Amino acid sequence: MMSDDMGRLLYEDAQLRIIARSGSTAVLLMGEVDVTNSPALERTLRSAWHGGEPLTVDTGALTFVDLSGLRVLVMPAVPPGRRWIRLVNVTPFQRRLMGLMGWHHEARAQPLV
Repeated sequence: MMSDDMGRLLYEDAQLRIIARSGSTAVLLMGEVDVTNSPALERTLRSAWHGGEPLTVDTGALTFVDLSGLRVLVMPAVPPGRRWIRLVNVTPFQRRLMGLMGWHHEARAQPLV
């Protein structure tokens, strides 16, 4: 896989790039997530997480996410005591979609710090 100054490329298709941030347990999602690539997103996130602390997932560069993609991002963030994803840099559209689904509190989506 390729590397650049943003980090290491974990996955890429015509719509989505997933980049592991250098020197951290964080990944950056860029592009669009829908039913065609949400299974690959889930596989890639699971392989990027090494246990222990939750994997930080920056969704700020996503230009589109459908319900299948949002489910991949939110469901691992929901079960108390078993959270393995922490969402950061969540866009207003993503927050609105989470709210419509009743997932806004459970996901604990946080601003990027």
